[in-house]
Amino acid sequence: MKVRYNAPVVLSYTVAAAAVMVIDQIAGGGFAVRNFAVPGNFAGSPAIGYARLVTHVLGHADWTHLLANFTLILLIGPILEEKYGSRPLLLMMAATALATGVLNWLFLPTFLMGASGIAFMMILLSSFTNIRSGDIPLTFVLVAVLYLVREVVNAFGEDSISQLAHVIGGVCGSLFGFAITRSAPPPARSAQPGGRVEESA
Repeated sequence: MKVRYNAPVVLSYTVAAAAVMVIDQIAGGGFAVRNFAVPGNFAGSPAIGYARLVTHVLGHADWTHLLANFTLILLIGPILEEKYGSRPLLLMMAATALATGVLNWLFLPTFLMGASGIAFMMILLSSFTNIRSGDIPLTFVLVAVLYLVREVVNAFGEDSISQLAHVIGGVCGSLFGFAITRSAPPPARSAQPGGRVEESA
């Protein structure tokens, strides 16, 4: 038996975020905030500043912050990568990162960094894994209520957590789930003895 790099996008993302955290620790702190946080320094270096609208998902405040996010990502991400493919999942992650980065930059004065938006996108997207076209899975409804409503309520409190990133990530996961379901081909039908037709899973 050998160890397999079974989810290249999720695992590479994890390694990259951990590397940023290690460099931040070696540099004595501040590296992640200076290089992987929104808002970026658009005036001094526009290219790097705009890149941070996506790369902010690599930076974390500390190891506790990183582990809290990647415990979920490593649990859910490989399942999603196997179901939807590495390239589609990478595009969904990049789109979620861009959406959270841009909206935080436009509407909030606070810095944003971390993978929580990606984690929430995956949580909501995972509730669609067994969906059929035309259905709204009860699991999606329950997850949306448990996670998104809680984040909206928590947004009125004072803490260092970006509920906006959580909500946007959840919305992105929901939109991706519905979009994939609508574009999926209908299940094949097979004729059974006696003229009965059944759908194949």
